[in-house]
Amino acid sequence: MTGQRTPLDARVHRSGTVLAAAVTLVAAAVWAAHHGVQAASWGDATGSRLAAVWTVTFLLLLSQTLMYHCERPRRVTARARRQLDALHVAVLLPVYNEDEGYLYLGLESLLTQTRRPNSVHVVDDGSTTGDYAQVRSWWLRHAREAGIATTWQRTPNGGKRHAQAAGVVASPRADIYITVDSDSCLAPNALEEILKPFARPKVQSVAGIVLATNHRTNLLTRVTDLWFITGQLTDRSALSAMGAVLVNSGPLAAYRAPVVRDNLDSYLNETFMGRPVGFSDDSLLTLYALLRGRTVQQPSAVVFTALPEKASHFARMYMRWMRGSTIRSIWRMRYLPLTGWAYWAHLLRWFQVALSTSVLGWLLVVEPVRYGNTPPVSFLVVPFLIGWAQALRYLSVIRSDERMRQRAVTWLLMPLAVLGAWTVLRVMRWYGAATCARTGWGTRQNGAEVSLAAVPAPRTEPDAETTLQLALPTAR
Repeated sequence: MTGQRTPLDARVHRSGTVLAAAVTLVAAAVWAAHHGVQAASWGDATGSRLAAVWTVTFLLLLSQTLMYHCERPRRVTARARRQLDALHVAVLLPVYNEDEGYLYLGLESLLTQTRRPNSVHVVDDGSTTGDYAQVRSWWLRHAREAGIATTWQRTPNGGKRHAQAAGVVASPRADIYITVDSDSCLAPNALEEILKPFARPKVQSVAGIVLATNHRTNLLTRVTDLWFITGQLTDRSALSAMGAVLVNSGPLAAYRAPVVRDNLDSYLNETFMGRPVGFSDDSLLTLYALLRGRTVQQPSAVVFTALPEKASHFARMYMRWMRGSTIRSIWRMRYLPLTGWAYWAHLLRWFQVALSTSVLGWLLVVEPVRYGNTPPVSFLVVPFLIGWAQALRYLSVIRSDERMRQRAVTWLLMPLAVLGAWTVLRVMRWYGAATCARTGWGTRQNGAEVSLAAVPAPRTEPDAETTLQLALPTAR
């Protein structure tokens, strides 16, 4: 095999045009809602109540729109850069039944960083589908040549948190811990960018921006990528502007070392209703960071990850997220200070979920059944306009492997994401809350559920035998 692969790369482009378009679409949604209230055959009392509800909803939406456009990538001075360069940065990479192609792709991306990590700690958490011997041999040799200290352990299966803890124990000199997943492929400047917010002493954790590696595989991955990126660049960006990010993403996040070390015992032994909790690890680490200072997002730190390609895989993942979110909400209510923005942002999020669910139930059930009133057709337009307004942020992401017109086609699919969020995902959210005591992981128990069909020639060439075997990883 010959030639070199151009690494995946992306950046978030800031544009006043995006803000203007978002405000315009929100204004159109306001007009549609107002028209619907005026045109409906409701009594004055009901119409007034619904008008008040829509007013509150749009004020919240508009404030969030302005807040997420206030987020700025952190930049540093030459002096601050030297201080950041002096930090010992350790990458924690747990592996469990991962596809070898994705694992190889992620490890290779660490070698091509503009700011390489000082150490990388790979922990195979008792995988049952292979031992990754060839990838391990390749990685150890090339990490040594790149000057990256590394360890590769295989431990009995204890879960992701225990695998991360093994990496923490192996890196006692670390100043910053970078957590990644086994299918994380970092953009070339991801580590350099995610370190920049730490130039401010109050910053305790930094979230990266997660894009999909396999976003064009099928309709599910396209819509999921659209929904996921939009959420990061709207809801989480708004929270980041206030230094109150509630949940970092597993594929790429950074923490000051004391945040992890000082809480390692409680991190490994969290229980809920007498049962050990093994998921929602990223949100728990973020909570620890919030209790010490500011938690932010760095939109210039980009990572690529594999999304579920089957509905069953997505459903298990989302249910795990919702159960973990419910448990974490209880801990936030209990431990976050009332004087912090994060506490009230958390309550506001639940208020919005409850409000939207109540309005949907009223319009679709109570009005038709109790009063014989059918919701105006204009109300069907409102959620789509809001969805398209927020999804404009998706178009602000410039990818090296995709043209803008292809992303525009995906953006047009936002109504599918809206329909899913208002129906299936809403039901799953409340079901996840009701069944949050079920703390099992739920995915990848029988092997990798997403596979990389082929890996092109590596940028840093291993020996010919290893190259051939890694080029065609076995699909599982």
